[in-house]
Amino acid sequence: VQGTGGSSAVSKSSAAARGYIQDRFLRLLAGRRPRRRAPLIHRGYYIRARAVDHCVQDFLLKTQSLPRTQIVSLGAGFDSLYFRLKDMGLLHHTVVYEVDFPNVACQKATLIKGVKELSALVGDTGEEGLGAIAFSGKDYKLLGVDLSELSELERILEEAGLNNEIPTLFIAEVVLTYMENPRSDALIQWAAEHFPQACFLVYEQMHPEDPFGHVMQQHFSQLNTALHSLAQYSDCEAQQRRFLGKGWTECSVMDMNMFFTCCIPEDEQQRVQTLEPFDEYEEWHLKCSHYFVLAASKGMEPSWTPLLPSMTVPHHAGPVGMAGSVPAAVCARLSGIPGLRRYGHHSVLVKPNVILTTGGFGEEDGQHCRMRNFHVLSKQAGCWEAVCVRQNIPDKRWGERLYHTVSCLSDTLALVVGGRTSPSSAGLGMLWLKFPQTCNASGPGDVAVELVSLQPAAEAALLRWRHSTTEMTFKGEQYLFVYGGRSALEPVLGDWYFLHTPELSHTAIAVEGPVPESRHSHSACSWKGGVLIAGGLGAAEQPLGSVFLLRELEHGFQWQTIETHPPLVPRYSHTAHVHEGKLLLVGGVWFHASSVPGVTVIDLMTGLCLDYVINVEHLEWPLMLHNHSSIFLPNEKELLVIGGGGNCFSFGTHLNPEPVSLSLSSILISH
Repeated sequence: VQGTGGSSAVSKSSAAARGYIQDRFLRLLAGRRPRRRAPLIHRGYYIRARAVDHCVQDFLLKTQSLPRTQIVSLGAGFDSLYFRLKDMGLLHHTVVYEVDFPNVACQKATLIKGVKELSALVGDTGEEGLGAIAFSGKDYKLLGVDLSELSELERILEEAGLNNEIPTLFIAEVVLTYMENPRSDALIQWAAEHFPQACFLVYEQMHPEDPFGHVMQQHFSQLNTALHSLAQYSDCEAQQRRFLGKGWTECSVMDMNMFFTCCIPEDEQQRVQTLEPFDEYEEWHLKCSHYFVLAASKGMEPSWTPLLPSMTVPHHAGPVGMAGSVPAAVCARLSGIPGLRRYGHHSVLVKPNVILTTGGFGEEDGQHCRMRNFHVLSKQAGCWEAVCVRQNIPDKRWGERLYHTVSCLSDTLALVVGGRTSPSSAGLGMLWLKFPQTCNASGPGDVAVELVSLQPAAEAALLRWRHSTTEMTFKGEQYLFVYGGRSALEPVLGDWYFLHTPELSHTAIAVEGPVPESRHSHSACSWKGGVLIAGGLGAAEQPLGSVFLLRELEHGFQWQTIETHPPLVPRYSHTAHVHEGKLLLVGGVWFHASSVPGVTVIDLMTGLCLDYVINVEHLEWPLMLHNHSSIFLPNEKELLVIGGGGNCFSFGTHLNPEPVSLSLSSILISH
């Protein structure tokens, strides 16, 4: 547990170095040589620092007219809060007490004394640290005591000068969860009972039960820092009840998706979103839905409510209720094939019962990398089998791409559109994939990769990823409709192209009606000669809940909104299929961590929208249904889910270990 403070100091320091947080003291307190973390980690520590700062500064602002206040930072580690506030001139009448394990406090005291910039701010009193008081300045006390020893904590705080009679803010930033629940509960209750005017700020994890929560818990258990709060206090409501039941009179809680949207001004959101090339939206939103910030208070006049949204945001309700469940089963013969553990790939049915899976990031030759090899899956005698198709020459044309699309134009020819290597690189060009007519898992043959030559303007326009490419017809002719996505320059696109097949000439066709808002990571399906677009991630990195039909008219096409009721819960990174007038949405990411998206069925005639949970009791591992691919087999009413998963913040990479078959027969009863 003591080690967690050091690693979080390094991550915060890295985020400060990249401009996420303005804090010159983090570098001095991180102690070790600076390490550069990934953009996803930077965002995670940005939102954590921002939430704590937001509440602390609100407390100081609301109490600025009072003669004296105090802040008690529990499990403070190598945090820079005191130095930052002092430097900003916000501590005129406030004393900061920091508490941590004795040897952490001792290390920090030594560090402060040895760094002039730090000791000058504290105004070192020259006193040697006495006993549990590792460092003592006029408005800063650093105490070494185990928080779970409550009577000892109380005695040492009193000895250091803590005054029960003045307004006090307690801060616990990822601290209480490392304590056993009876001890953390006792600490929360003690603070309420002993301080007539008090505030309590908590930032920590929640939602242990879903796939991301499983990976998160496993990570902390492996570090020998188990998260004790989660079983008893698994969500925002439980944490709120906890504080209200332990003597606090007011308590508000929100998850970090809500905090980012409601409490951070739009211009600041945009600043952070453009600091570094970034393409891990799913993992960012999942991380944010698994952490909360809580502000509790009692006896404060006026009351302390730092988590009231500064702007009204559309609050999307979660699913109204589940209509039923869909059983999930593993495909016996597909287990243990490492190349099928991947995400950001694309799978396409090249002919009945034969699937080609390409690209993505996953496991190849025992290591995690961008995938070079293709896989062919085929169903024989009722069982799926898979074989890896190695490209004999490391084909530069393939470019090891993620987030591309593959469209089958015949049973020997497919077209690859877009995709990327890294998020900072330009998108990749179009390719033909050619395979023999006899292609299946027992004899896939070679898949040839050939470059597509287009006019330069059309080629440049199609350099995108997280887009959709859909087969459609206009006046009896076949077209591909390329829509949305993002590029290295544009974080979200809302344009479209009609490519006449097979020669791929870019054709202008009139489109009328209200244009859907720009989006990427949406789904697109062919239906009645047109295209159905559902969900996606919009301009401000907000999930969308709209469904549109691009419908053929006599002279062109028209965008038509499909109203769903109850309204579709906004989501992205899902897959979609149409069957007998019903749109099926599979998985994805939404902002409601009380459940993960399963299968949603939208009746395209009536707009009725039903959510079904996926029953995973027969799976021995967490099923992460984002960045996956899926193939629907209408005769069997079976959905084959291939791959899926991603980087779970700093908790490790989770790749679904094997394809999963979902039986939809019970929810697709023909009427």
